[in-house]
Amino acid sequence: MTDRVFIFDTTLRDGEQSPGATMTHNEKIEIAGMLDEMGVDIIEAGFPIASQGDFEAVSAIAKNATNSIICGLSRANFADIDRAHEATKHAPQSRIHTFIGTSPSHREITKLDMDGMAEKIHQTVTHARNLCEDVQWSPMDATRTEHDFLCRVVEVAIKAGATTINIPDTVGYTAPRESAELIRMLLERVPGASDIIFATHCHNDLGMATANSLAAVEAGARQIECTINGLGERAGNTALEEVVMAMKVRNDIMPFHNKIDTTKIMSLSRKVATVSGFPVQFNKAIVGKNAFLHESGIHQDGVLKNVETFEIMRPADIGLTEDNIVLGKHSGRAALRSKLEGLGYTVADNQLNDIFVRFKELADSKKEVFDDDLIALVSDQSGEAAHDHLKLIDMQVVCGTLGPQTAELEISVDGESQKVTAEGDGPVDATFNAIRKVFDHSATLSLYQVSAVTEGTDAQATVSVRMEEDGKMVNGSSSHTDTVVASAKAYIMALNKLIVRRNKAAPV
Repeated sequence: MTDRVFIFDTTLRDGEQSPGATMTHNEKIEIAGMLDEMGVDIIEAGFPIASQGDFEAVSAIAKNATNSIICGLSRANFADIDRAHEATKHAPQSRIHTFIGTSPSHREITKLDMDGMAEKIHQTVTHARNLCEDVQWSPMDATRTEHDFLCRVVEVAIKAGATTINIPDTVGYTAPRESAELIRMLLERVPGASDIIFATHCHNDLGMATANSLAAVEAGARQIECTINGLGERAGNTALEEVVMAMKVRNDIMPFHNKIDTTKIMSLSRKVATVSGFPVQFNKAIVGKNAFLHESGIHQDGVLKNVETFEIMRPADIGLTEDNIVLGKHSGRAALRSKLEGLGYTVADNQLNDIFVRFKELADSKKEVFDDDLIALVSDQSGEAAHDHLKLIDMQVVCGTLGPQTAELEISVDGESQKVTAEGDGPVDATFNAIRKVFDHSATLSLYQVSAVTEGTDAQATVSVRMEEDGKMVNGSSSHTDTVVASAKAYIMALNKLIVRRNKAAPV
C-alpha cells in the first residue's frame, strides 16, 4: 500500500459552518488560492445548493484552480448532485462529494429502512459517477453505524462508482484504536475496498480528532479531511496543521508523505482567523501564539544552548522567520514589508500603503511596535477592505462617574456622512446606541470580548463582537489603542457583514 496521504481541506465548507464564521465571496476565493498554492490535494469549496452565493463561490474557485481538485458537497438527491457538478465542472480536476446519514438515528430521520437506504445510495452515487469520474461518498455518522450495514453500503457505493469512501466521525465520538479498527475492518471485509481510497473525517468533540485521523491513516486510510486552525462545527474538525506537522516531525513512526508546503501554514492560519473572526487560542498546537515561546528558566537556558532541547520543530518550518528589525515611527515601507513577510504575510502594494499609514499612526502613540501589533493591523485592514457600507469617520465619547455617558459619532453610510449622539450605560453602550440610530437593526449582540494585543498601558486592544439575526451569526473584530474606538469599528464591521448576508438572501 502506498504511503502517500492526500490532504482534503474543508475549511470553506465545514469550517464555514462554525456559528458566525461566514466568509465573503472574495475571501473564499483568496483562501482557496492560498490552499491551492500550499499543495492541498482536494479543496471542498462549499455546498453549492445551499445558496446562490455558495454556488457562485464554488464556481469561481473551480475556474481559478491550478493544482487542487475542487470538490462540491451534495446530499443524496439528484438536484444536489447536479448543482455540485454544475459548480465544479470548470475546474481542471473536479469531484462530487455526496453523503447520507447511515446510523440508526439518521435512518429514522430519513424514514428509510436498510434496503431503501442501500437503493438510494446506489441510485445517487451512480448518478454522480455519470456526471463526474471522481466521486466521493460518505456514510454520515459512520462511527455509530452498525458494522454489517456499514460494510454493506460501502460495497454498494463502490460498485456504483465511488472512487473515494470517506468515513466520518460526525459527532467526534470515536477514539484512536476504534478509528483504526474501523478502517481495517472495511479493508478486510468489503469487496473492492483495495481499489479505492478510504478517507477519514474527524470532529474534535472529545479532543481526539488529530489522533483519530492519524490512527486511521496507520490502519490504511489515505486521505485526511481537515481544516485550517481546526475550524468547524461545535469543537471543530481535525486541524490540517496538526496532522501535516505530525507526519513531518514523526516520520520515523508515521512514514507517510503529502504535498503540503508547510512554510505556508502560518500565513493561512492567520488569514483564516482574520476572515472567520475566530482567533487562534494562544496555546494551540503548531500555530498558537505560545507554540514557540519559552518562559521557564530551565527551558530558556536549554533553548539558548541547544534549540533542540525543547523544540521539536523550527518556527521556519511553518513559515515563521526571525529577524532583527525593530519597528518604530522612523521605519519605512521596506522595513515594514520585510517584517510582514517574516510574520507570514504577503501584501500587495495598495494594501501595504494602507497598513503603512495606520502603522505610522500607531507608532506615534507607542514607543515600539511589536509583532502582534502588526498582526492586528493586518487583520483590521482585511476586515475594512471587505465591507464599506458603513464606515466610522470620527467619534467623541464622554464617560466617568458623574455621567451620563454619551457618544457623538460621524459615520459614512454609502458615502454620505451622518452625525448622531446617544447616551448609554457606559461608553461602549453609548457608542453602540449611536450606531444603531444610524443603522437600525434587529440583530442581538451575543458576544463582546476585549483582549490586549501586547502588554503595557499603551497596548492595542482587540475587540471581537458576534451578532445574531434570524438564526444567522456574523463576527466583527478591530484593534486600536483606544478600546472604545476598537469597539465601534468591530460593531460596524459586523453590521457590514450582516448587510452582505441580507443582500445575498434577498430574492433576485
